[in-house]
Amino acid sequence: MKYPERLRANRQRIDADLPAARRRDLSPVFHAQHAAIVPLLRRYVRGAAIDLGCGMMPFRDVVLDQVTAYDSFDREARTAGVTYLGDIEDMHMIPDARYDAALCLEVLEHVPHPGRALHEMARILRPGGWLVLSVPHLSRLHEEPHDYFRFTVHGLRVLLEEAGFTVESIVPRGGLLSFVGHQVSTVLVASTWHVPVLRRITWWLNTWFVTRPCYAIDRLIDQGGLFAVGYAVAAYKPGAGETAAGEGAHP
Repeated sequence: MKYPERLRANRQRIDADLPAARRRDLSPVFHAQHAAIVPLLRRYVRGAAIDLGCGMMPFRDVVLDQVTAYDSFDREARTAGVTYLGDIEDMHMIPDARYDAALCLEVLEHVPHPGRALHEMARILRPGGWLVLSVPHLSRLHEEPHDYFRFTVHGLRVLLEEAGFTVESIVPRGGLLSFVGHQVSTVLVASTWHVPVLRRITWWLNTWFVTRPCYAIDRLIDQGGLFAVGYAVAAYKPGAGETAAGEGAHP
């Protein structure tokens, strides 16, 4: 197998092999995402929930003990048990106000019309329902040709409010070192994942000399998120008597 093909194959194996708790040490970008997203999932995802663009469902185990139902949605079934197959710009198979919470992590950049997708998310959520979302700001091209957008905090807020959401928080995650470290980590770990002994050594070296140092340094030098790798968002669909701007009763 040629080296680029080996990297792609090993990268797919890593996604399948790693739960969220271990995935965070794969790279500083994943570490930053885990640190930002998990508290939001723990706080806001309750009741009937749906994982939009679920992929390998890496955060399923994070929310499973706190929801009454966990459904999933993707363009293709990358793992067993995907509830719905389709396009998140048109989730016609899901009735209005079906869910109490939705998570959509690192998906919106792969959607040609993200505003339409957000309107659909608002439609399938009940009044007072929560959306936990993450998007990239700095990222290399990936999953081409379906890689369309990068988001700023300001553009993201506009898209969410136009879709009818009230934004509770937008948290920057990672930084410039995390972005560079992610490229190093991806090549380093994916190069050795098919060799059991070597991958354990590489994993340890990557965790302690790339992932955690890059993440820690970014937290110190870029607290304002100027070079954020991405954002983690908590937003809700206003309940009865409340506008999308947040006036009225909070859910």
